[in-house]
Amino acid sequence: MGESATTVRATAWPRQADAESILDALTSAVVTVDANNVIAHVNSAGEQLFKGSLAHLRGRSLDDFLPGDSPLLALIDQARAGGAPVLEQGLTISSPRIGEHTVNVQAAPLTEEAGSVVLALHERAIAESLGRQFTHRGAVRSVSSMAAMLAHEVKNPLSGIRGAAQLLEEGVSSEDRALTKLIRDETDRICRLVDRMEEFSESAPLERHPVNIHEVLDRVHRLAKSGFAHHVRFAKNYDPSLPAVPGSRDQLVQVFLNLVKNAAEAVPEKDAEIFLDTAYRSEVRIAVPGKGSHAHLPLVVTVRDNGGGISDDVRTHLFNPFVTTKAKGGGLGLALVAKIVDDHGGTIEFDSVSGRTEFRVLLPARTETETG
Repeated sequence: MGESATTVRATAWPRQADAESILDALTSAVVTVDANNVIAHVNSAGEQLFKGSLAHLRGRSLDDFLPGDSPLLALIDQARAGGAPVLEQGLTISSPRIGEHTVNVQAAPLTEEAGSVVLALHERAIAESLGRQFTHRGAVRSVSSMAAMLAHEVKNPLSGIRGAAQLLEEGVSSEDRALTKLIRDETDRICRLVDRMEEFSESAPLERHPVNIHEVLDRVHRLAKSGFAHHVRFAKNYDPSLPAVPGSRDQLVQVFLNLVKNAAEAVPEKDAEIFLDTAYRSEVRIAVPGKGSHAHLPLVVTVRDNGGGISDDVRTHLFNPFVTTKAKGGGLGLALVAKIVDDHGGTIEFDSVSGRTEFRVLLPARTETETG
C-alpha cells in the first residue's frame, strides 16, 4: 500500500521541468521574487518583458529594472503585507531599461516561502487600456452635454415645426397631406428621442440606499422571461454572501435590463443562453483617471451570452451615443448603462468573441459607515 500511495503522489504532480514548460506556454509574464524583491524565477513571457534570459535575471533585484516609486513594487508590498492576492488592472510600469508597458497584474504571496510573491502580468496595449478606463466616462460627458443642448435648444423649435405642419395640412391637397404627415411623424420621433436623451442630463447627486443586487437580477430575469427573452435559457451562479450595493435599485434594474435585452437580441434562435453571475473579488482595485487613486470595486456582476459577438468596427465606440449594431436600434442603451454605472462609482468592461460576449459591471460595496 505504501509503495502504491507513493506512486500515486509522484504521478499526481508534474516534474519541475514540466511545470516550467507549462509556465513558459503562458502568454502572461510570471515572475517570482523573494522577501527582498530578488527575482527567483521568470517564464518566457517574463524574459521578454524584462528583456533578459532567466540566467541573467535570476538573482537580480526588481530595483535594477524599476524605479523605487514604481506602482508594481507598491503592489508587491501590499500583497506581502496583507497576506492575500491583490489584482490591479491598467497598471503602467516603465523604466529606461524595459520601456513602458500597461498591464493587468495579480500579486499573490507564496505561503511556502515567507515574504515571497508571485506576479502574473498580462500586457495590454496602451490604447486598449485607456479605452477601457475612459470609454464610459467619455460617453457620460458627451451624452450629458448633448442632452442639455437638445432639451433646451431643439424641443421648442420642433414644436413650432409640428404646429406649422398641422396648419398647412388643413389647406393642402390629399397628395401633399402625406408630406405634412411625414413632417409631423418625424418631428414626433425626434421629440421622443430628445425625451430619452433627457435621462442623461446632469441632475442632483444620486440618492443611495443599500441594494441587494440579486433582487435586482431576479427582477430583470422575470421581466425578460415574460417578454423579450421568453425563448432564452438562463443560467445563474450567485454568491449568496455578497454585500449590498450603495445606489438606486430602479437605476440598477435599468442597467441589467439593458444588458440582458441586448444579450437576448444577440443569441441564436436555437440553444439561446444567457448566464448571470455574481462574485466578490476583494482584490479588484481600478485606477481612477486623473485622481492618482484607486477605487475598490469588489462586486462583479457578469452578463454573458452565446451570440455572434461584437464586430471589431464598433468595439472601441460601443458605449458612445448613437452607436448600435441593431437595424432599428437608437444606440442609447449602452450609453445610458455607462452613465448609470459611472454615477454609482463603478465601471463596465466587456470581452467578445464569436459565440461568447461577456459584460462585467464592477461596483462598490456598501460599507458599515454608510447609512440608509
